Amino acid sequence: MSRRPPVEVLLRRLDPEVPVPAYGHPGDAGVDLVTTEPAVLAPGERAVLPTGVSIALPDGYAAFVHPRSGLAARCGVALVNAPGTVDAGYRGEIKVTVVNLDPREAVRFARLDRVAQLVVQQVEKVRFHEVAALPGSVRGADGFGSTGGHADTDGPAGGHELASVDHDREGL
Repeated sequence: MSRRPPVEVLLRRLDPEVPVPAYGHPGDAGVDLVTTEPAVLAPGERAVLPTGVSIALPDGYAAFVHPRSGLAARCGVALVNAPGTVDAGYRGEIKVTVVNLDPREAVRFARLDRVAQLVVQQVEKVRFHEVAALPGSVRGADGFGSTGGHADTDGPAGGHELASVDHDREGL
């Protein structure tokens, strides 16, 4: 199986002490982003943390800022707009909007702490065609929680009835 060469991304370090984002392990999808400023977030507090880097992505690509699973599990830190989108035309500093969801403990970030990960992906351009009605599907308009899977749910999300389907559902 042939492997595509890595996508070339131009990077500008706005702070010379910030490491060039790198993959932690072979096969990782995201590179680590650090913060350039220390911060303390009280329970429920959010902050916008600078990362000290800006990038120039090739047309047809976008970068997505994802939370770090360890921060979420250990400290209750989440990203307010996860994933954050960095468009190919954006040249400003990448910033990360974090929130402390822990109800009791403050979260402290030191300068150069890893705060998020950046995943670069190819994205497709689309052209929308307005129509009076969309073609049917098995799922229909069923949305949030429509497949169940949580012990506290009692059927589809919000108690909405499943859309009727005019075919045999056996074997689905």
